[in-house]
Amino acid sequence: MFEATFSPSTAETIMVSAEGRIGRLTLNNPDKLNPLGWQCLHEIAQAAHWFDSQREIAVVVVSGAGRSFCAGADLSTFNTKLEMTSRDAAEYGRRMAEALENMRAVAICGIQGWCVGGGLVLAAACDLRVAADSARFSIPEVDLGIPLAWGGIPRLVREIGPALTKELVMTCRPFTAAEGKSAGFLNRVVAEDSLLAEVEKLAQTVATKAPVATAITKRHVNAVTDQMVGTGRSWSDADGLANAFADPECREARVAYLKSLGR
Repeated sequence: MFEATFSPSTAETIMVSAEGRIGRLTLNNPDKLNPLGWQCLHEIAQAAHWFDSQREIAVVVVSGAGRSFCAGADLSTFNTKLEMTSRDAAEYGRRMAEALENMRAVAICGIQGWCVGGGLVLAAACDLRVAADSARFSIPEVDLGIPLAWGGIPRLVREIGPALTKELVMTCRPFTAAEGKSAGFLNRVVAEDSLLAEVEKLAQTVATKAPVATAITKRHVNAVTDQMVGTGRSWSDADGLANAFADPECREARVAYLKSLGR
């Protein structure tokens, strides 16, 4: 479906650059709040692999252009094809999250505005997260009549625990950056006008450390937590999505939710 090769100049939905020990991956569809369509998911995964080929890169800053970090999965996909190929969708999202999480470099996520659904999974796949105090988070998948996929459940359990994961995913209620920090999802919460500077400061700090030591630390922590929550089991998320798309009540929920959004 997409080209197998990747270079920063060929990316259409993201901006990718590298300078010194710091790389940058920016979601680049600000007019639509940076939704995660199939091409975007593919390009993020390809960019993560590309950063691995740049041996000098020790840190990758992940961000979203414009007023919000990420609006989640591209809902325009649902408008004309409610019975979309959900297994393919789940696979693109799963591969994106795994590529980012397994990247050798430390991924630091800067979050402003809304961080929704799949965007929250993307953030959870990063190693460190800094958010503006005005940032808002939401996981609306159940309202759409689908389960949270892309390895989102084990990653949230890893970061905030099982009880809060169940509550946030089942109720779909939005939560604030302050709650995200209290739950352990965010490393830091700063004033909105300080977000870029704080992310840059953190990136520079990590980048000055011996990259082998930081990469080993990342892999060690990931190995320990993977034994706890089993992110590798997320291959089955595709089947959960397929079942939800085939279920009549889930379809009714999806139609009602999109109608409430004027879609």
